[in-house]
Amino acid sequence: MDRTPLTPAVPHSESSLSYSGWKVVLAGFFGVMVSFAAVVPYTFGLFIKPLSVTFGWHREGISAAFSIAALTVAAASPGLGFLLDRLGPRRIILPCIFVFSASYVSLAWLTPHLIHFYLTYFLIGLVGNGTAYLGYSRAISTWFNRRRGLALSIMLAGGACGAMLLPVVAQAAITRYGWRTAYVILGLLAFGLGFPFAARFAREQSATLSSERISNDSGRGVASALRSRIFWIIAATVCLYAFSVNGIIAHLSPMLTDRGISTQGAAYAISLLGAAGLVGRVLTGVFLDRFFGPRVSQIMLLMTVLGIVLLSVAHTVTAGLVAASLIGFSMGSEGDITPYLLSRYFGLKRLSTLYALTWTSYEVGGATGPLVVGRLFDSLGSYRPISIQLLALPAFIPCLLLFLLPRYADHAASCSFADTPAHIDPSDAAVEGIAGAM
Repeated sequence: MDRTPLTPAVPHSESSLSYSGWKVVLAGFFGVMVSFAAVVPYTFGLFIKPLSVTFGWHREGISAAFSIAALTVAAASPGLGFLLDRLGPRRIILPCIFVFSASYVSLAWLTPHLIHFYLTYFLIGLVGNGTAYLGYSRAISTWFNRRRGLALSIMLAGGACGAMLLPVVAQAAITRYGWRTAYVILGLLAFGLGFPFAARFAREQSATLSSERISNDSGRGVASALRSRIFWIIAATVCLYAFSVNGIIAHLSPMLTDRGISTQGAAYAISLLGAAGLVGRVLTGVFLDRFFGPRVSQIMLLMTVLGIVLLSVAHTVTAGLVAASLIGFSMGSEGDITPYLLSRYFGLKRLSTLYALTWTSYEVGGATGPLVVGRLFDSLGSYRPISIQLLALPAFIPCLLLFLLPRYADHAASCSFADTPAHIDPSDAAVEGIAGAM
């Protein structure tokens, strides 16, 4: 399996810039920046009106492609997770990047048949998670223990940078060259940035590199985790959150432009999602290394709820930007918090498989959200404030569910914590206990 060290076995602190694990984080940063997680959600809405004008398709029909991709990701993720746990990241990530990029380029030759559009997004969804968080999270987790939250958050910051830059690039390409050329540009960016870094650095750490490193094969198995209410609380949280957020993201551009905001202003609002998310994701990682993870997640969810409510009544660029900043600051935190919680509760033995199963849950919610919003628009003829406000409810419910998660220490024995160093200092344990009580 592709799990050879990047450099000779020289132990370094995780806080040192010379530590080889940060090269893996760098690969994750650039890979996620142009992955499914950044390209599809943040640019899909920009193509809705051009496709509708060109082919006469209804918005619900166009939105269905987003849902097809999301549902395909949901179905394909467990298989990808299984392969990542057994073959290592590079052997899975590289083929996925190639197929994803080629599929986007092929959209330049899109025909008036919706089935053509749907089949392409089916293929994009089939490999999508192999290009995104799932592909890099296990590799990064094997290199980090005390700085795991920060390392994962930096990887996710790549997605935030992509969310900030790609909508502006895509909208400029659509305006200047047309939507067909815009698809080619997105596909080439995905390949040009993602493939080289993954080929060079996307590897797991060898278990023999450092005495502080945990065993990559320790922790609970899939069957044991699935019998735990902890896993299902995490899965329900990401599903409900995805319903709300993806429903907003997929329709944010037409939602704002229908209220008189310019297409450029709408593109800036989408970009602000990424800009705020860049700050939010890094801070999420810092908070995870210091405070109890479920409480961090609850704060982020409440910010999402507030942002959606504000967006429902936004009729100016300023209001749209403020709402987008609130949603963006908290958005994507599940990509950091979820693998972090899974590794803390269940260890690394089957981290990719368990993370993939939560992604299945995420994509089920993510697939239905945009479709429901599209159906409401086609039925009502506009984006009514009450229909948008209802999207805040699924994001609020997990805030209550997360109170049911126990402290990590309470389940250390039963969960076979592979990620707790045997030589941990008593003062660190005390800090962990204080954070867990928050």
